[in-house]
Amino acid sequence: FTSLRVSSLNRHVKTHSDEKCHVCHLCLKAFRTAALLHNHVNVHTGTRPYKCSDCDMAFVTSGELLRHRRYKHTLEKPFKCSVCKYSSVEASKMKLHIRSHTGERPYACDLCSYASKDAYKLKRHKITHSGEKPYECSVCQAKFTQSGTMKTHMLQKHGENVPKYQCPHCSTFIARKSDLGVHLRNLHSYMAVAIKCSYCEAVFHERYALIQHQKTHRNEKRFKCDQCSYACKQ
Repeated sequence: FTSLRVSSLNRHVKTHSDEKCHVCHLCLKAFRTAALLHNHVNVHTGTRPYKCSDCDMAFVTSGELLRHRRYKHTLEKPFKCSVCKYSSVEASKMKLHIRSHTGERPYACDLCSYASKDAYKLKRHKITHSGEKPYECSVCQAKFTQSGTMKTHMLQKHGENVPKYQCPHCSTFIARKSDLGVHLRNLHSYMAVAIKCSYCEAVFHERYALIQHQKTHRNEKRFKCDQCSYACKQ
């Protein structure tokens, strides 16, 4: 980063600092810069000072307005990949795209070998370790680890005017009859070659039976330390 003005340089340097001295008087959340705090307070008050000149939309930040105009009006994609023909409205998306060429995966899980080029995907992955289910169905209060799974559940279990086909072999509900056929073939059809459980010596000729069996291993602490009594799941 370079600038002709010292004030701009000082403002930029603050983006690299972890110090958050600008505190919201409404919720006490702290920010690195006054501009970030100002945008945050606008969210509380509902103020949207950045208005689009081509439509009725208005936004909390200038960045949101710029993004809106590029997506909806100018269709400008200023960030272009130097390796392929991909171009993007946002610099952050270009940064992610470049990693598909370099193979870089900077966001690594500290519990297993999983690594991602995307911080959000790592956050979603970590839920598989914690067992946390933050997404709750508003109709039956069933809980899910991912929002997409909850949406599928809402459609299949509670969607209006959606045909509901229940599997005759398990409690699964499926929206389309053709998908029920796929479900039956994949999970409930007999397999000549048995599949062995990855946790024990049990073998199964039906994939659904294997899946149900493997759930019994879910809370087992199979990995034991040979130096002490410590044991864990992973």
